[in-house]
Amino acid sequence: MKLKTLTLLIKLAKRGGIGKEISITLRELSKELDVSPQTILRWLEELKTNGYIEKRESKKGTFVILTDKGVQLLEKLYEEISSALYSGVIVGEVISGIGEGAYYVRQYAPLIKEYLGFDPYPGTLNVRVIFPKTIFDALCTARPIVIPGFTKNGRTFGDVRAYRVKIDEIEGAIVIPSRTVHPPKIAEIIAPVSLRETLNLKDGDRVRIEII
Repeated sequence: MKLKTLTLLIKLAKRGGIGKEISITLRELSKELDVSPQTILRWLEELKTNGYIEKRESKKGTFVILTDKGVQLLEKLYEEISSALYSGVIVGEVISGIGEGAYYVRQYAPLIKEYLGFDPYPGTLNVRVIFPKTIFDALCTARPIVIPGFTKNGRTFGDVRAYRVKIDEIEGAIVIPSRTVHPPKIAEIIAPVSLRETLNLKDGDRVRIEII
């Protein structure tokens, strides 16, 4: 199937053409897809001929509905795209933190050693996620290691979810506290070494993070 024809099928699905018949006009679709109404008509006929939609004309207009074959095609496409996009890789750029990372890493250091198996450098590498949209999109299929909370000197420290990652062969972890001030576009990474110094990173540098 041609990409533009597939784009039209997706557009029909978004308009509600899965499970029910919808009314369409060639003019509206042509404006949305920036082609002529004649081209839309040709694409619709291709979709119908190949069994991806059913289409009928009446005095009230043109009506279409996606067939089971059409829906299955979109489902397969979704699975393939999801597999490609959410494959355990994060791409982002290094940014400066708010200065609290070192303090919290020191508080959790014994538990990090116990649960993750390394003595953490007292600080975090902060990365603004560029791909995928948020860190949660990348971590949705990964299983976290939960570092339990504790109380120290009358202060409560909550649970932390840790996800093992690797940057340029250096293993560490993305940590997500139960209470965090960071938006979902920011990944905080701990490691046995200073990632900035070891990898010679500065603000604005791009990094590739592999979830392991």
